[in-house]
Amino acid sequence: MNRVVKILIIGAALLMIAAAACVGGLFLISGGQPVRYVQKTLLQISLSGREADLNRAMSSDSSPVRFRVNSGDNPRTIAQNLINSALINDGQLFIDYVQLNDIDTQLEAGTYFLKRTQTIPEIALALTDSRNSYIPFRIIEGERMEEIGKKIDDARAYFGFSGAEFLAQVRAGAVIDGAFANRMGIPAGASLEGFLYPDSYELPADVTPSMLRDILLQNFSRKVSDQVVSDAAAQGWSMFEVVTLASIVEREAVQVDEEPLIAGVYRNRLNIDMRLEADPTVQYGIGFQGGSWWPQITQADYTNVQSNYNTYLVSGLPPGPIASPSVTAIQAVVYPTASDYLFFRADCRSDGYHSFARTFEEHLANCSS
Repeated sequence: MNRVVKILIIGAALLMIAAAACVGGLFLISGGQPVRYVQKTLLQISLSGREADLNRAMSSDSSPVRFRVNSGDNPRTIAQNLINSALINDGQLFIDYVQLNDIDTQLEAGTYFLKRTQTIPEIALALTDSRNSYIPFRIIEGERMEEIGKKIDDARAYFGFSGAEFLAQVRAGAVIDGAFANRMGIPAGASLEGFLYPDSYELPADVTPSMLRDILLQNFSRKVSDQVVSDAAAQGWSMFEVVTLASIVEREAVQVDEEPLIAGVYRNRLNIDMRLEADPTVQYGIGFQGGSWWPQITQADYTNVQSNYNTYLVSGLPPGPIASPSVTAIQAVVYPTASDYLFFRADCRSDGYHSFARTFEEHLANCSS
C-alpha cells in the first residue's frame, strides 16, 4: 500500500472518529433526542427576532370568541382555524411556537372562549386545558322563561344554541323527566316555568339546550328540600301549586323578610275563595309590551286583559307559575306568617315594604293616614 493511500485511510478514519464524537456529544446534550434537538434549534433560529409578533394581539376587542378544538386536530389545523376566527394572523408562527415550547403535544380537544386581545403564547396556553372554559350565566329571581331565553341570545358568543332552542325544551308540551314531574306534581303538558331555578351558574362550555334545562332542574331539586315537599303535601299542596303561588310572591315582594306575610295574605284569600287579584298575573297575561315582559298596567287592564292567568278575573291559583321564584319565596308559601290580613299595598311607602289591612276600608285608608 503506497503512502498516499495510507494517508487517505488515516484521514477518513479521523473524520469518522470526529463525526462519531460529534454525534455522541449531540446525543448527550440533546438528552437522547438529537433529531428533536436539531428541530428545536432550527425553530429557535426561525423565531429569533419575532418576539414582537408573538406578543401582539389581533385587536383590543375583548369579546369572547367560541373556539372548538376537535379530537385529532393537529397544530396546523388548529392554526388555520384560529386564522379563520380572526384570533391570529400567522399560522406558521403559532405552529413554530407550540412546537418549540412542547405545547404541540398538550393541545386539548374541547370548547374554549378566547379573545382577540390574547397573544399567541396566551392562546396556546389556553388551548392546553379546556376545564378552564365555562359559561358564566345568571338567572334572577322573578324572571320568566322568555327572559332566560333572551339572556342566551344576548350571550351567543358563549352559547352554541339560541334562546328559542332552549325554550323548546321547557315550554308547554316539552318532554319532562318523569321522576321530577311526579315529585313536583307538574301536570301533563305543562311547561317548566317556575322550576328553572334562579342562581349564578358556571356552565360547561359544551352545554346543550337539554343539558341547561337539566342543570336548572337539578339545582331546583337541591335547593328545595324533601322536608319542604313533604310539609307542602301534608297541607294538601303539590309543589306545582306551591311554586305557582311562590312565583306571585316573588314578583310582589321587594323585601325578602316580608315574603311569608305576603304569602299568608294570599293563602288567607284562597281559604275564603277570594280572588288573589295579583298585578303580576295581569302582567304575565299581557306578555311582552313596551319593551318589557313586565309592563306597567292600568286599572283598565284588570278587566280588559282576557287571560286565564289574570287573577282579577279568575278565582284560585292561575294555571301555573309566572316566573322563577327563590327558595325563600317557596318556603314562604309552605310556612307563611299567620295573620288575618286580606289586603296589602306598596304605593304608600318608599322603603319597599307593604302596608297591610284586614278590610278593604282599612286598605283604602292606608295611603291617607
